Amino acid sequence: MAVEKWVAAASFAMFALFVAELISISHFLKSPTYDIDPSGSVLEFITISGVPALILAGSSFLLARRYGSIFCGSLIVAGGVVTLIGMNYVNTLIPQIASAYVVPELALTPTIFMGVSIPVMITGGLLFRLKPQPKRDYIFDR
Repeated sequence: MAVEKWVAAASFAMFALFVAELISISHFLKSPTYDIDPSGSVLEFITISGVPALILAGSSFLLARRYGSIFCGSLIVAGGVVTLIGMNYVNTLIPQIASAYVVPELALTPTIFMGVSIPVMITGGLLFRLKPQPKRDYIFDR
């Protein structure tokens, strides 16, 4: 596999990890067994997996945009779909959390990442329509 395919796969994994982290913290906050600071945890999850997933998706697009790649595009689109569905589910869990634990970071993160997942899917979809350009052997093309 080429580098851009591995980067797209890592991006998909990071999107899935981010969704899993937010779902787990939301389920925990429905009935916490000990006191926790949810704003610090949510910000940590964003910096560990949310933003790196976006950076990896953009990097994969930049690497594959020259010739197009259905595999990379489908992984990027799948990452956006996973994020959109997962953040929608987290939004349904927020009303079940005690009001003391609903901080602005927890309330706004699903909405922001639902909005961000749509351009991610569009970016991945752009790789479907790009026509492959032949690779040149620069030594013999003189």
